[in-house]
Amino acid sequence: MPHPVLRIAVAINAFASFGRRRDVGPKVVAALRELGHDVTELTEVDIDLLRREVQATIAGGVDLLVVVGGDGMVSLGVNELAGTSLPLAIVPCGTGNDFARGLGLPLEDTEAAIRHLLAAITRPPRAIDAVLVRHGDLTTWYVGVLSAGFDANVNERANRMRRPRGKSRYTLAMLRELATFRPIPYRVTVDGVPRNLSAMLISVANNTSMGGGMLIAPDAVIDDGLLDLFIVKPLSRLGLLRVFPKVFSGTHTHLPQVELTRCRSVRIEGPGVIAYADGEWVGPLPVQVDVKPGALLICA
Repeated sequence: MPHPVLRIAVAINAFASFGRRRDVGPKVVAALRELGHDVTELTEVDIDLLRREVQATIAGGVDLLVVVGGDGMVSLGVNELAGTSLPLAIVPCGTGNDFARGLGLPLEDTEAAIRHLLAAITRPPRAIDAVLVRHGDLTTWYVGVLSAGFDANVNERANRMRRPRGKSRYTLAMLRELATFRPIPYRVTVDGVPRNLSAMLISVANNTSMGGGMLIAPDAVIDDGLLDLFIVKPLSRLGLLRVFPKVFSGTHTHLPQVELTRCRSVRIEGPGVIAYADGEWVGPLPVQVDVKPGALLICA
């Protein structure tokens, strides 16, 4: 029985992975058109122009948005579609691909990722949790991890670096940030209960990983209606260097310096701290973070 023809917007970040995988977007478009779908290909020279094109195309009427790129493209899609009835699909070709990794999508094999997409859009979409962040008068959605502390500072430093390209850039940024970093005095309100503490970092996870595979919350589930609050207590520089490698394997969760808590809402306050969500700049603290169960439809 033939599948229905869908109106599909395909938003492509041609600069994902520093442009090394420019072929992925056109291959996705060609595969969808070969099956008879009505495809609108969207690509621009920067993310703000692309976002406007996506918004205009959605307003014109589509059945599905496909994003081709890394976690930045996932963030674009999530912020357009969370809380709506329009589903999102992902073809990963970025540097980190943390959300795609959490969904179990093929990360390196383009043909396998396209086959996965073509199969996924024939099935009913899956409802997963999305997370709403309020910062001042603004709101942002994310589906992976919000960072506010050492890891956010590393992210900000890595984003300013042009080299090295790839995951090693994050590691180098971490070592440079470590040279001057000090514990931060936070006020954290978890499910309405306030608490003052000093910590190296605080992250609020919906997905398991960040930073290209750092398993900060290895037991996080994207459709359980809960967040995993990740806190690293004050450590020496050497102590933090010892903890961080364990995060890549997820073996850090039982360390005495690490605290993991399940919750539904978190307010984070702290001086001079910039929050990032899914690797994208959110803004300075304070932020209010609330999980919204089933707020995003995903074809995966």
